[in-house]
Amino acid sequence: MDWNVVLYALAALLMLLGVVGTVLPALPGVPLVYAGMLLAAWADGFQRVGAAMLILLGTLTLLSVGLDLWATAHGAGRVGASRLAMLGAALGTLVGVFFALPGLILGPFIGALAGELVHLRSTRTHALGQAAKVGVGTWFGILLGILLKFTLSFTMLGLFALAWWL
Repeated sequence: MDWNVVLYALAALLMLLGVVGTVLPALPGVPLVYAGMLLAAWADGFQRVGAAMLILLGTLTLLSVGLDLWATAHGAGRVGASRLAMLGAALGTLVGVFFALPGLILGPFIGALAGELVHLRSTRTHALGQAAKVGVGTWFGILLGILLKFTLSFTMLGLFALAWWL
């Protein structure tokens, strides 16, 4: 058995799972893409993809994590979300994973809405409209994060491919 074939197949699987993970919050998308690239470069003895490119790709991976956090917070923050709303969005996302695509779409919204309602009740302000606004803002922030991660993962794949074949 040629172990390089196994390593390349595993690297391709990691990259594919990573791209899927940019949409599914249960998987660390861009870090998986990077892990696959690192494995492929290692299997090749770093002949085609060297340290400089791997450092650049690693930096882009770290950037993606920061962008994801920023996008979610930005979406929630623009509409005045409380900390409970942001916590609710995170919990809603985790629970939503178990309900496939509808859960992934509705989970963050419902979680942010519920968190904001709890916050507003504790401050004696009853505003369902504000809670809904926070839910929608958080949801759009998450969508922005997904779009940024998806774009960044394909940028990384393109850079990796260029380094591999040039």
